[in-house]
Amino acid sequence: MSATDLQPAKRGLESQDLERQDLEPMGLPEASARTRAPRRLGLSGKLLLLTVPLVMIAASMLYVPAIANFWVNRLNDRVAAANTAALVLDAAPLGMVPDSLSRQILKSINARAVAIKMGQQRRLLASADLPAAIEHDIDLREMTAWHAITGSFQMMLETGNQAIRIVGPASGNAQFIEVVTDELPLRQAMYRFSRNVAVVVLFIAGLTAGLVYLALHYLFVRPMRRLTASLVGFHENPESSAGIIVPSQRGDEIGVAERELSDMQRDLMSMLHQKSRLAALGLAVSKINHDLRNLLASAQLLSDQLASVPDPRVQRFAPKLVRSLERAIAFCQSTLSYGRAQEAAPDRRLILIEPVVVEVRETAGLASDASITWVAAIERGLSIDADPDQLFRVLLNLVRNAAQALETHAASATGPQQIRITGKREGAVAILEVSDTGPGVPAKTREHLFEAFQTSGRPGGSGLGLAIAAELIRAHGGDIHLVEGTIGATFRIVIPDRPVELLSIRNERARA
Repeated sequence: MSATDLQPAKRGLESQDLERQDLEPMGLPEASARTRAPRRLGLSGKLLLLTVPLVMIAASMLYVPAIANFWVNRLNDRVAAANTAALVLDAAPLGMVPDSLSRQILKSINARAVAIKMGQQRRLLASADLPAAIEHDIDLREMTAWHAITGSFQMMLETGNQAIRIVGPASGNAQFIEVVTDELPLRQAMYRFSRNVAVVVLFIAGLTAGLVYLALHYLFVRPMRRLTASLVGFHENPESSAGIIVPSQRGDEIGVAERELSDMQRDLMSMLHQKSRLAALGLAVSKINHDLRNLLASAQLLSDQLASVPDPRVQRFAPKLVRSLERAIAFCQSTLSYGRAQEAAPDRRLILIEPVVVEVRETAGLASDASITWVAAIERGLSIDADPDQLFRVLLNLVRNAAQALETHAASATGPQQIRITGKREGAVAILEVSDTGPGVPAKTREHLFEAFQTSGRPGGSGLGLAIAAELIRAHGGDIHLVEGTIGATFRIVIPDRPVELLSIRNERARA
């Protein structure tokens, strides 16, 4: 799933002017196209169309053994009836059963002839209208499940009224009994049974399909439809909380999907709000930047004129004022770089850190502030391989944050108000720490501390200082993080030296 991308305001800087660019509204052509598309068969309809044939297939598989069992039972019924008739016919003296009575007995059992085998003799007990030929012999003594299935379907597919001989176990001392009967009545009985089974199967299939459909519909289809509606509504307006799904209390996979979707929608909405704020902030800063640069340019002209005054105090502070104005103008030039692209690559060189720390203190206004104690514990002659301007920005952001935290905490503070900067070198790595004795960083903001607009709740904070500092330090290949377990807040900066290129060393040695 992907939410609609927020298109931020385009910001361009040309010469001394910034042209205002309107924010492009979010377009949803794909969503509109889907809304206008003809409604297709939904998940419920597909589920119903799939359930009915599957139940029919299952019922058909039950029909096969059912018809085979019906056929075998009918054959056994004929054999059982023939055994009963054989008892009557065999009990009478030889030749004493009239032909009319024999025909009635054979008609009652739907047979044309009945014979038994006792010992080595086969005895025809009764016969009437014997056919010229027997089409099939069915031996129930050797009947298997496969023979029952094939035999039953073979009889149903045939036509006409052929004569069949059924051989089965006999009662008494006889070895087996044979019955000659017509095939058509048995086939017609099988047709009636198949029709009844078909009616029952259709009823059971429809009932089962309906129950399965309702169960799956309430268990899966309705929750999936709810998820789909939430996705479509959130896609149409991702910045509205109305499209966020309210998760149910289900503990299965659908419940997990609902909860994860709800969390993801809230995160996306928060991210889009941040991007909207960043776009609005970029547009506002674009306007302010134009006028501010003009004012700074005028101040720079005045400072140039001030530098020509022969007063020693003016000559002492004028270079610092000029340098501050130049840095402010440079900051204005790159104000929008954070929201538009990455910061410029650092112009690294080996610099002494102590002058940078002194300038940071003076710029932050702490040189004349007696309420905050300034402590600088820098190793003598400590040098860092870094961009001086970018390192100045990082330290200035951290020091200003610390000063603001101390000012906010000043009313309730009982201990000393102190900002401490330490610096040392461990091999090819320079380590700086900026700490204060303020209230520290709240636990709820530590997880996203170095992200844009994540302020600690101080009034007037923009939430960009730590994000910019982290970006600049990472550009140096270093790391910045909050040190746990300290009084107040302590930020540690680690900047490694650039790897020395052996080829350049060899060239320098060769030139030497």
